[in-house]
Amino acid sequence: MENYDVKRRDNPRILLFFWLNLILTALLLLGLARQQFLKKDTYDDMERRQTERRIFLPGPRGDIYDRNGNLLVGNRPHYSASVILDDLRPEFRKEYSKLIRGARAQIEAESLDKKSLNRLPDYYQLKWEARTNVIQKYLDTIESVTQRKTPLKESKIIRHFNEQLLLPLPLAEDLSASEYAQLIERLPVHSPINIHTSSARYYPFKELAAHTLGYVQNVNPDLSLLPKDGIKNFTYKTKIGKTGIENTFNHQLKGENGYEIWQVDPLGYQNKQLELKPPKQGNDLIISIDIELQKVAEIALGNRTGSAIALDIETGEVLTLASHPNFDLNNLSPYIPQNTFNKINEAGAWLNRSVQLSYPPGSTFKLITAIAGLKAGLIDESTTVNCPGVYRVGNRIYHCHEKNGHGKVDLEKAITASCNVFFYDIGLKLGIDKINAEAKHFNLDKPTGIDLPYETRRIVIPSKSWKRETIGEGWTPGDTANTAIGQGFLLVTPLQMACTIASIARNETLTQPTLMVLPKNDSENYLQNSLSSGLTSDQRKLLLKGMQGVTSSTGTGRLIHIKDLPIAGKTGTADFRAHGKEFNLAWFVGFAPINNPKIAVAVMVEGTKESDDFHGGSTAGPIAKDLFLAYQKKYLKH
Repeated sequence: MENYDVKRRDNPRILLFFWLNLILTALLLLGLARQQFLKKDTYDDMERRQTERRIFLPGPRGDIYDRNGNLLVGNRPHYSASVILDDLRPEFRKEYSKLIRGARAQIEAESLDKKSLNRLPDYYQLKWEARTNVIQKYLDTIESVTQRKTPLKESKIIRHFNEQLLLPLPLAEDLSASEYAQLIERLPVHSPINIHTSSARYYPFKELAAHTLGYVQNVNPDLSLLPKDGIKNFTYKTKIGKTGIENTFNHQLKGENGYEIWQVDPLGYQNKQLELKPPKQGNDLIISIDIELQKVAEIALGNRTGSAIALDIETGEVLTLASHPNFDLNNLSPYIPQNTFNKINEAGAWLNRSVQLSYPPGSTFKLITAIAGLKAGLIDESTTVNCPGVYRVGNRIYHCHEKNGHGKVDLEKAITASCNVFFYDIGLKLGIDKINAEAKHFNLDKPTGIDLPYETRRIVIPSKSWKRETIGEGWTPGDTANTAIGQGFLLVTPLQMACTIASIARNETLTQPTLMVLPKNDSENYLQNSLSSGLTSDQRKLLLKGMQGVTSSTGTGRLIHIKDLPIAGKTGTADFRAHGKEFNLAWFVGFAPINNPKIAVAVMVEGTKESDDFHGGSTAGPIAKDLFLAYQKKYLKH
């Protein structure tokens, strides 16, 4: 075996370890390079996830204006007194140490044997007790200044620590202007108590158009819309439209969220702000409501339960949409207190009676029966019916509201005096199929499609098949008689009747109501889907003559007469049963001026029991008159 000199440079053993060491060193350097360069982004992303937090800042909602530029819904500052938990950490530790010493001293004092000496304090409970004590101290400071009482729940503190650590913990919310001023003046400069400012909805006209404008609800943002970059997100509550315009146009009104990105320490507390993107306010909205006309309608309704609607006949724009009882929208902002909710609920004020409830239209439906009779050739200038005050259908007697009867009645007098017997007779000659078809011709069998949420679909234009399927009984002549005068199974909304009278004013069948202000040159597009009523010129004159007679000195709507403003109208009363109670309804529908129709009005007043003295002409009529007068003064000046 050959002997090698260990000091020789070509010693195989030395060469083996040299190359082995060189290879391992190269592998190590390559691994380090891979970690430093190739996986840099991965580690940067891991670092961001561990050390950065994003706080979303909700954008204020856009404002809402009426057609004349009056602010209907805006934003006001919402002040709340809060503390930043990061600022209280030294006090938390100090209080925690104090509580531990006290607990240990108590345990030692109570110890009676060796086993008891081994008992330890409940450190977890003491931690939260310490935090609660510190926060309560600052809440006491706020209460001593504002004189308000706000209970502090430990569960709220625990939830905030676990879920919203980077956000201010609110101690007193929705501070009044005087409370805000007192706190700013009396709190020490370096106090951990901060006045946090956000926005809340503000309604300058309080309860006016409450159901139409609607209110907002505070909700947590949709988590699916948050960035999926691994950074933990913290969010303030954001506002979404719950009802009314706020709901329908929520996408347009809602603001664009901003955000802050903070660097945090290992415990999750704020350290340094890294990035800020301010939020943006939502888009403003102009709606068709005329708040001055709205005010007139709501004052006229007073404390009655009901609805008052005014439409622009040429465009279908809603000028007034009132529903009573109502409520001050400011009482629902920034949130709805439980006692406020209960009061509104007890008053039955949550529902918009113009679009969310349906009623029998009473004698206002006689216009549909009259149009059907004219088109069927059953009514012309010479058609008369004798009204003795009663009308026999089979073995049953049906009454006219005029107990002694109207005598010999033609269409003009039948509409003017609202003679039931005339329409019983015409309705039975027509049959329910033709009455049903005419009502559907005027789109009374379907919702109007107004740009408001929750429009009711509880609409009934009865037919033989409907009664068989719904009630399980066959149709009777008495059902036809009742339907002909707007009673029986008929159910429509006040807005539907407003649209119907607007369509009659144009001699058409479809009025699409809208709360948007339409372009002035868009009338042709708006009217393109509307069909002719099918009346001849002479038939229409006959119908309008009777409707004008309603507001004459001898008509059922004589109280609505206005000098220099010819009004075509129809009064109505109806009996209605709901929730086990009998209700008496008063109706008026009409338009003006007759020769150049501009405004259509529908008013419905709901009674409380059958014995209430509610009549279309004397109850609903004066409310409509106030609307016509206000419109005449503002829009029909010469």
